[in-house]
Amino acid sequence: QVQLVESGGGLVQAGGSLRLSCAASRRTFRGDNMGWFRQAPGKEREFVGAISWSGSTYYADSVKGRFTISRDNAKKTVYLQMNSLKPEDTAVYYCAASSNYYGPKDEYDYWGQGTQVTVSS
Repeated sequence: QVQLVESGGGLVQAGGSLRLSCAASRRTFRGDNMGWFRQAPGKEREFVGAISWSGSTYYADSVKGRFTISRDNAKKTVYLQMNSLKPEDTAVYYCAASSNYYGPKDEYDYWGQGTQVTVSS
């Protein structure tokens, strides 16, 4: 059983920054592709960005240039650095893992419980 535990969410003013962490218990984390998604109230879950097992990254257009994903394989942790936050970034943020899938769809095998990010105007 893989556990993914997100942390780092909170309340921040527009223009501020937060760094989310996702700690994984999977033994083969080094070979996993990791994704970040978010879901705002009343909206469908949407893709934020992803990092492959080799470190390649890509992002949704809405966050490109503001958000950065990185990983520390020794700590089995993936990070989402969020800068220049906007009220529309308010959502529950989820991390996800898959050894097979790398992309923007919610086809990852394992999901965390989410962490709330609220950006005030």
